Amino acid sequence: MQLERHRDATSFLERARDFLLEREAQHNLILGLSERLRSEPRLYGEDPYFASVSDGGHVVGVSMRTPPHNLILSMIDDDRALDLIAQDAQELFDSLPGVIGPKDPAAKFAQLWPQPAEIGIQQRVYCASHVVPPDGVSGSMRAYEDDDRELVVGWMDAFVAEALHQGIHEDGAAWLERNLAGSDSGIALWLDGEPVSFAGYGGLTPNGIRIGPVYTPPELRRRGYASALTADLTQMLLDGGRQFCFLFTDLANPTSNSIYQRIGYEPVSDADQWRFG
Repeated sequence: MQLERHRDATSFLERARDFLLEREAQHNLILGLSERLRSEPRLYGEDPYFASVSDGGHVVGVSMRTPPHNLILSMIDDDRALDLIAQDAQELFDSLPGVIGPKDPAAKFAQLWPQPAEIGIQQRVYCASHVVPPDGVSGSMRAYEDDDRELVVGWMDAFVAEALHQGIHEDGAAWLERNLAGSDSGIALWLDGEPVSFAGYGGLTPNGIRIGPVYTPPELRRRGYASALTADLTQMLLDGGRQFCFLFTDLANPTSNSIYQRIGYEPVSDADQWRFG
């Protein structure tokens, strides 16, 4: 068994693409990030990290990182690969804020990592190939416009404070700039007289694309806005040539898990984030 560290996203995908595509939904985060990093290697300000582990010439697991964020793990087909990944990460990084990946590999990696670890956000990966639009929701979807900037930045900051309250925080303005700069990403809003909800999308994979974040201010919730927006956005992306749309939900939020299933999303696998230090 051998670990190979890759110099860039292109060489990483050349080695790992077939392995990742065997479970495209589970690997949508790695695939989407890697594809964007091919053209913008310092998208997050530092050089990214890519590694793959092979056994007999066949890839059995991969990892990547865009510092200062968490290490990301793939599905791991042989637990021995986790030892190599942990050893290589320790050689390169003095510390990590955390790790995110499929439930079992992430937990096992957390046991191997020398910093104290505790479970953070427990997520579920969903996939949709068709849409069941909700009935009776007033309003309609439209694309982001320049005048929406202040509103979307504020909503993104509110989403981070509510949903990502632990670990490395995402800055709303920086997120917006990255989203608008991407050729495969964008933002949609739901309007009911005025903007009432927003959703981002991006992370193009060979056959799919990821939706998120989705946010409605607390005072406007329980009116179906997020469901209707996600349904219309999913349909738009499928009509545009994607075979699948993916999204992540927080398992601590039963409402979001139920509404996405009602509009056609099916659960695929669980992914956990562990915090270190």
